[in-house]
Amino acid sequence: MARLSVVIPAFNEAERLPPTLAEITRYLAAHPSWLPAELIVVDDGSRDGTANAIAATLPDGLSLHVIRHQRNRGKGAAVRSGFLASRGAEILLCDADLASPIDQLAVLAASAPATAVRIGSRALDRSLIAVRQPGYRDFMGRAFNLVVRALALPGIHDTQCGFKLFPGDLGRALAAVQRTDGFAFDVELLFLARRWGTPVVEVPVRWCHVEASRVRPLKHSAEMLRDLTWLRLRAVAGRLPRGPESGRRG
Repeated sequence: MARLSVVIPAFNEAERLPPTLAEITRYLAAHPSWLPAELIVVDDGSRDGTANAIAATLPDGLSLHVIRHQRNRGKGAAVRSGFLASRGAEILLCDADLASPIDQLAVLAASAPATAVRIGSRALDRSLIAVRQPGYRDFMGRAFNLVVRALALPGIHDTQCGFKLFPGDLGRALAAVQRTDGFAFDVELLFLARRWGTPVVEVPVRWCHVEASRVRPLKHSAEMLRDLTWLRLRAVAGRLPRGPESGRRG
C-alpha cells in the first residue's frame, strides 16, 4: 500500500498536466514522509492528447497510473475511477491546474487527524486568494454554497475547492457508492462522509484562479442544483447507502 495517492481528474489538460505532475513530484521528493506515493490521472475522454502528454511524464520515484475514459463522463465519474483505483493510506484529490499549490497538503494534514476528511477552502480566509476568479463566478459559487449549507452541509462554506484529503479506505468506500458524475460530486462525497460519522474539517488554503477553466458557469450551475436536489430527495426518502462499520464514528 502506498502512503499517499494523488488523484487528478483531467479533461483536455495536455498543456497544464506535465508541469503540475512535475511540481507534485518535486514536493513529494522533498517530503519523504509522504512516500511511497502514487499519482493517478484519470483522462476523462480528452480530445487534445492528454493521455500522450501524461505518458511522456516520468515522475522520479513515484508510480504513475493513467486511467482513460473513452468518452467524457464528468468530473465526478473521473474522481470515482481514480479513488477506486487508489491504494494509498490517504487520498489527495487535486485539480489539474493546481490552483491550490501542492505545499498546501501540509496545511490539510496538520489540521485534523488522518481519520477526518480535510477540505481546502477559499471562503474561510479570502486573504489567501492570490488571484480572484471573475465576479460573476464568485457570486454564483457563493450562492451555490448557500444552498448547499441549507440542504446538505451546514457549516461548510466551500465545498467546491479542488483540494481535499481523504482517509484512503473511506475514500474508496465513498467512491463505491457515489452516483454523481458532474461537478456536484464533492457535495455527495462530503454529505455521505458526514452521514457515516466521519468529521469533515474545512481548512483555509492558498488558492489562485487559473484561466481556461473547464467550468461553464450557467450550464454546470444548473446541473449542480439538479444533482443537489436529487441528493436531498434521496436522503429524505432514506435511499442513501449505509457506510461500512469502519466508516461510522457515532
